[in-house]
This record gives sequence, C-alpha cells and structure tokens, in this order.
Amino acid sequence: MATSPQTESARGLAEFVADQKSFSVGGITVGGRPGVRPAVLVGSIFYHGHKVIIDENKGEFDRDDAERRIRAKEAFAKKTGNPCMLDVVGATPEAIRRHVEFVAGVTDMPFLVDGTTTEVRQAGMEYAAEAGLMSRVVYNSIQPEVSDAELNMIRELGVETALVLTYYLDDFTAKGRVESVRQLLPKLEDAGVRQVMVDTCVIDLATLGQGCSAMVDIKNEFGLPVGGGVHNAVAMWHGLKEKMGPEAKKPCTASASAAAIMVGADFVLYGPIEDAGIVFPAVAMVDTALSQLAMERGESPPDDHPRYLIG
Repeated sequence: MATSPQTESARGLAEFVADQKSFSVGGITVGGRPGVRPAVLVGSIFYHGHKVIIDENKGEFDRDDAERRIRAKEAFAKKTGNPCMLDVVGATPEAIRRHVEFVAGVTDMPFLVDGTTTEVRQAGMEYAAEAGLMSRVVYNSIQPEVSDAELNMIRELGVETALVLTYYLDDFTAKGRVESVRQLLPKLEDAGVRQVMVDTCVIDLATLGQGCSAMVDIKNEFGLPVGGGVHNAVAMWHGLKEKMGPEAKKPCTASASAAAIMVGADFVLYGPIEDAGIVFPAVAMVDTALSQLAMERGESPPDDHPRYLIG
C-alpha cells in the first residue's frame, strides 16, 4: 500500500536519530532523543550593551538587577520544564572573574564562560577551577582554527565540557560545518574534553538554514548534542523593524528558536537573558509536540517534561 506524504513526514520525525549521546553539566542533562529530553535554553548575561553593566572593563554591574533577571529566567524554566543555563560574557579578565563569581553565588544553574578573547576565557576558567566550579562550567567556545596554546590551556585546566563553534572558513557551508566537527574531535579528545556541545554557527538569516541542516547531520553522524545561537538570524536582520514594524522581532525570535528545536536541537543560545519570556513558551510548545512522536515509538518523557507542565 502506498504511504501518504503526510505519513512519511510523521514517520521521519518519529524515527529521527536513533543513537544519541547525552551528559550532565551541573545536574542538567544535555542531548538525547528529541521528544524525550526537553531542550536546554541558554540566555546571555553581561553581554556588550547589557543594561545591568556599569563598567564593562572592570566588571562592575547592578547586582540586584542582574539577580532579578536571573530569577525571571529560572521562573520560566520551572513553568515549562525546559532546563536552563547562562552564557556569562566578559570583556576583560577582571570582568569575567567578577561575573563568574557572582553567577556561581546566586544560582545553581550551569553556565558557559564566554570571553571576547582566549585570555578572557582562560581567566574565567581559572577562577572556576580555583572555586571548584568545573562540573558546572562549559568553555565557550572552541573553533576549528584553535591554537595549540589554547588546547594546552584547556588540558592544563582540566576542562571537561566545551562548546564547539563550527565557524569553518575553509568551507562555510552546511557540509563544512559537519567536516569541522570531524576534524576537531580528535584534538578535543587529546585535550581531555569529554563532553562536547556543537554550535552550528548561525550568524544571519541565510546561515540559519545552514545551521539547522548541520544540526541534523551532526546528530546523525556523531550523536553529539547540537544547537546554536539562532537569535543571530533575527539580530542581524537589517530592516526588520522598518519593514515589518517594531513588534516583529519578538515572534521572529520565538520562531527561530522553535525551528531549531523542530529539527532536533538539544539546546538554543537564545540571546539576551531578558528574552526568556519569548523563547521558553515557544520551545516548550515544540518539545510537547515532539513528545507525542516519542510516545508513539514506545519512549516515555520524564514527569518534569514540558508535556506535563505547560497545559
């Protein structure tokens, strides 16, 4: 009997990627089967231009305001069942140390150490190691052109979990992103990195398609947790407000995140922490939709899955 196109599509989603790796960072599971595990949502704090910052170079900021924004994100994670992490940004070694110290003290959630340079990232990771925080930390990020010096630093500090950014200039295509992971994995293993998250490098609208395609291929070939900064597609959309109106950014940000989850993303870097109220509901909706397919193939989402919380 011929199978209808609709049935073929549903079956493709239901059978998506059989063998998937998952691991824990600070008690949060990253990776696994779409529809069973909820996606992890990562919001950025102390980014350039963030309103909480008082002095970007010294790492001075409004502590009460920063904590309020973190609490708001935690509340959406509790409402939806989507785990969360923070992307902690720093412009200088002094700033990243202060930022990491603050975040580690006010929340239990895992976090990415995101410096503007290798020197800044190193300072942040050194503080994390000194403070006994390495099990909660993700190094953000390692690119295909990573130097031996940076890999040695990662090895010496005992970095366990790292984000790979597939910014591969030799072949900036969807297939090139997959190839960059293939080339990087042996280097990461040699440097002692045992847990890898892959950011498929979305920098504008055009690369959103490439990034989503690479997510599928990387999950199928390596089984690694995948995701990306899909908010960049909207942030770099020149003319969006002028042509579509000032309210267009919010639904587009939600749509970009939902699109990534639908193709199997395990995590999304959604941009400013303040956008939690836009992104969490959209992602929880897609996670719930995919959970039905998981159940039809005999799998059971956990009790704290969005499926059981958002209704």
